[in-house]
Amino acid sequence: MPLKKRLYFDMDNVLVDFESGIARLDEATRTAYSGRLDEVPGIFSLMDPMPGAIAAVHQLAKDFDVYILSTAPWKNPSAWADKVTWVTEYLDDVLHKRLILSHHKDFLKGDYLIDDRPKHGADNFEGEWIQFGSKRFPDWKTVIEYLEERN
Repeated sequence: MPLKKRLYFDMDNVLVDFESGIARLDEATRTAYSGRLDEVPGIFSLMDPMPGAIAAVHQLAKDFDVYILSTAPWKNPSAWADKVTWVTEYLDDVLHKRLILSHHKDFLKGDYLIDDRPKHGADNFEGEWIQFGSKRFPDWKTVIEYLEERN
């Protein structure tokens, strides 16, 4: 049996709706952390899934070896635990113990990385970087169609 191609998902603004967490903050917290909202303790536990993300992960997990490859803010230790909690709540059935947190995404080996930004080595990933939210890949439907054509 041939090995499945390895596929990584970023979390923020790919699987997780970062803006939904910001919307749940009070005004005083938003003001205090202006310009660095990712450092608000507990913010990553407040976020909803992106539309279509949960179904997309389940669908792609049938044909790919799937993992989450995300970065957590260095100055927000709760973010590391919050990301584990989020995965456990929404995707534990597919991604149990498949969460990798790294500031160097280009160090990982794989075929595809779905990420919204080129930061932290996404643009130098050894496989193909699929830029989620771009003109070419604006939503999960386009990502799934593209990946299914290549598998």
